Amino acid sequence: MAENQTVLADLINDALAAHCAARRNLYRDDPPYVTDGIKQSPEYQQSVATMRREHAKLLDYLGSSVPFFSYRYQAHMNWDQTIPALAGYFAATLYNPNNVALESSPVTTRLEEEVGKDLCRLLGYQPLALPTPWGHITSGGTVANLEALWSARNLTYYPIAVAEAIRRHPHALGGARDLTVRMANGKDALRLLDLDAWECVNLPVDEVLGLPTRMVEEHRVRTEDLGLINAYTLQHLGYEEFRRRFLEGKVGNPAVLVTATMHYSWPKAAALLGIGQSGLVPVEVDLDARATVASLRTRVEECIRGRRPVILNVAVLGSTEQSSVDPLAEMLALREEFHERNVSYPIHVDAAWGGYFAAVRRPRPTQADGQVTYTPDFVMSEYVNRQYDSLDRADSITIDPHKAGFVPYPAGGLCYRNGAQKNMVAFTAPYLDLGNSGVGLYGVEGSKPGAAAAGVYLSHRVITTDQHGYGKILGQALFNSKRLYAAFVTLGLDHPDLLVAPFQRLPVERERPGDARALREQLRFILDRIVCKSNEEIRTDPEARELLAELGSDQVVIAYAFNAVRQGQPNPDLAKANRINRLIAEKLGVAPTVPAARNTPASPQRPDLIVSGSALEPDLYGGVYMRRVADRLGLQGDPSGTPIRHLVSCTLDPWLTDTERGDFIPVLREALAEGARAAIREVFPEPAR
Repeated sequence: MAENQTVLADLINDALAAHCAARRNLYRDDPPYVTDGIKQSPEYQQSVATMRREHAKLLDYLGSSVPFFSYRYQAHMNWDQTIPALAGYFAATLYNPNNVALESSPVTTRLEEEVGKDLCRLLGYQPLALPTPWGHITSGGTVANLEALWSARNLTYYPIAVAEAIRRHPHALGGARDLTVRMANGKDALRLLDLDAWECVNLPVDEVLGLPTRMVEEHRVRTEDLGLINAYTLQHLGYEEFRRRFLEGKVGNPAVLVTATMHYSWPKAAALLGIGQSGLVPVEVDLDARATVASLRTRVEECIRGRRPVILNVAVLGSTEQSSVDPLAEMLALREEFHERNVSYPIHVDAAWGGYFAAVRRPRPTQADGQVTYTPDFVMSEYVNRQYDSLDRADSITIDPHKAGFVPYPAGGLCYRNGAQKNMVAFTAPYLDLGNSGVGLYGVEGSKPGAAAAGVYLSHRVITTDQHGYGKILGQALFNSKRLYAAFVTLGLDHPDLLVAPFQRLPVERERPGDARALREQLRFILDRIVCKSNEEIRTDPEARELLAELGSDQVVIAYAFNAVRQGQPNPDLAKANRINRLIAEKLGVAPTVPAARNTPASPQRPDLIVSGSALEPDLYGGVYMRRVADRLGLQGDPSGTPIRHLVSCTLDPWLTDTERGDFIPVLREALAEGARAAIREVFPEPAR
């Protein structure tokens, strides 16, 4: 951004000038707020002087913020923001639009609607298809996940409310007494009023969402009488009363099936919705930290035996710590198997992080000629591509523009395959419901900044959500992440006193597990043919390029841990290894900036490389995964009861391997090695022999 200061300054000045002109030209005969006389008064001038002084202090203080933009920042899921996103956000902020309703945001609400269509297209939902998809902006992935679970919960129990309303209001709704529904197996069409509670909570998503429309179009129910259903919904009655009336002894407690490596927003959502954290049923992961279909199958079978409705099955498309991608295609196929037994449930994809990587799969509208690519842009692996190609069959998807979309906070997003699902969480107020409430009628939030929608809108219009725009940026980041993984995983070859264990397996570890010789040979190949080569040399080396494509994570987050090698043997003590990795995270992390005195900003010391630290929790990853990591680190004893501390690096910089000075990764590699050595010296102060 600093390199484009003039461009951004021009855009911001243009926005400010246009805004001020619009203010002057509206109601031109009205008196001004601030006259020349006011500006010349001592009070006004003193206020301006105070504002300038305090503003300068704030700018100094903000200068100590996290340098997400730096080559050396390889930590959390964050990077620089796009210039159009910043310009759009700033321009809209001047008008302070609130996208709660069209009345307060007639422009930015329309922009949010366009952004919703953009996000749907990016994820594979077609805005002109039937059922029509729908998407909107939220403050972040946490709120989007909460809304997805909220709407899925209400959807699951909605048929019970419809049936009860028909029975209770024969005069208004009696025309729908013979309303039939198609069961999940696609063969049986049964009368809704003849279904028991278990059958009602296992109807397919589209069948449930189509009930109101069919009541009006096929059974002559007046649209205004559909409101009678609300009095019998779980949303209106609450869990306890709804259970007492309709579920007691018939249907058990609800279950949410979610990968064990779930984001912490899911326990939050379950607690807020009254499902409780105990309602989250974890699905075990494999050695690549992806959900296993075998575990998912077992969990669904357990729910069937306990007559527990699965109100949502969550697939993670880019986990927080390892950017692992769950087998969505296989999860969808498994649901089809259960459909044969008339068991159904909504499937949600938590792609808060990974959603924008779908741009890698979206063909560009036209092929641009004469482009020079300095950093190769990689596609994702065959396995990952298969999951992305299945996105259009998921019922809802969380996606965060403020992550891999590079736009300012707050800008999360949620898309529904069937836009009618938004009606499951529709609320309004008399002063908002003017017959044209826009996007604010739906979801968790009320007031929210229209500037967020404007920032996403302009960024999408300039960069485009396809292979030519975001796809190229993220494809280059993917290439650089794989090169960073290659550099870090081979550190032990140059530095025999260090043992570094990546959590993402090397290809040879998948193909020939336990073959130490083959592992050493592959590491040597990676060092000689990838780490020590230029981008152009890798691009023209088919064998190196083929192997590079299989290295690293499913996306651009790598996890790894260090151990000390002393007298040729790795330290066997988990507690000491944990201390080493905790110290590395402290030495190579971003320390909180605290003013030295009131209104006096501190000047933090930044390390030569910035990474983040975390810990593997045994309860989440399981004993097999924990044992493999412990073995890679040379640790002895049972690791199943103790977290294993580790480091995380996320690479979103598309230029990291092709800077003005060439590949910057060797600088980061040596900074990491030095940080590891410094930590080891504290844990083992005596010289290693």
